[in-house]
Amino acid sequence: MVGIGATRQGELPGRSANALGVDALALALADAGISKDQLDGLITCKVFGSNEGIDTQIGSLAGLNPAYSATLEYGTCNFSLHLAAMAIQTGLASTVALIYGTNQRTAGQRFTSVADSADRELLEPYGFVNIAGVAALAASRRAHLYGLTDAQLGHVAVNQRFNARLNPLAIFTDPLTLDDYLAMPYFVRPFRRPDLCMISDGGACLIVTSPDRAADFPNRPVHLLGAMQQTGLRYLQNDDQLLRPWAGPAAARLFADSELRPEDIDLLMVQDATSLAVLEALELYGFCGEGESGAFVAEGRTALGAQLPVNTSGGQLSEAYMWGWLHLYELVVQLRHDAGDRQVPGAATAMYTSTQGYRRVGATILGVR
Repeated sequence: MVGIGATRQGELPGRSANALGVDALALALADAGISKDQLDGLITCKVFGSNEGIDTQIGSLAGLNPAYSATLEYGTCNFSLHLAAMAIQTGLASTVALIYGTNQRTAGQRFTSVADSADRELLEPYGFVNIAGVAALAASRRAHLYGLTDAQLGHVAVNQRFNARLNPLAIFTDPLTLDDYLAMPYFVRPFRRPDLCMISDGGACLIVTSPDRAADFPNRPVHLLGAMQQTGLRYLQNDDQLLRPWAGPAAARLFADSELRPEDIDLLMVQDATSLAVLEALELYGFCGEGESGAFVAEGRTALGAQLPVNTSGGQLSEAYMWGWLHLYELVVQLRHDAGDRQVPGAATAMYTSTQGYRRVGATILGVR
């Protein structure tokens, strides 16, 4: 990764999703020190619930004729980055722009994760119309098995709000203490408002190139050291689906393939539609033992300056909801050592994890040399 760009986040009236994506592209090109004519690849992400974000639209608006282009229906930047790496490795492209823009906040779009699901008739009558309902059930399952408490969930939200207050891109920066959190009513039990992300507007772009070309760019390149994806497409046919037992072997393979270990990771970014996602990731990828993640965060081990800083930007709970794209943006900033007051000292290796509900997981390990 040799270029990054992110627009302001929040409510951005008068800008289409495609326009915000192109705004981010302009910022990333400037950061990479290249012109758009030097791009020969384009990967975009369709905006959920709309017809924007398609490569033909972005290409036309930005004035691009790349050799290779594609649009992912669910392109949280993990999956988009993996596709770009495959395109570069196979010679389909050498320098690829990954672009996402959304105006869901000002467009007043609802977010329903089962809208186009094959399981809609099974899920919707029971209130499982987006990730909050399903994740709340998963949290209850963890509480039953491992004793997960409200306060342990609250530590995730409080930690990320602290980080967001150090991030100029963040939307939610009002102080939040654990007492404040516990005094709030349930939104979808056991979740309170700070446990759940809120739809926002914004754009993000990353520029990816081959290792042999990376030295030609002005910024210190951030290298992809390992990648993993695994599906659970059988969904409710899988035993104990909400604990993702099908993902464990793939998570272990990620470290084996990259010749790294969890203790080699300097910071972790977790795509956090809910606070539970952080706890799930800590266990899935071996940063702590099964059932130990609640205590891990309550002991402060995911805070800035601690053992494993997590979601140093504030994440989707407090920075902005960008389908995980800003998580990779933050990792590049951290690995360049440009994060200011939230900088993880000496950060050299980092990891980003993402999910598609309880049907798919992905992870990327990044590093500088």
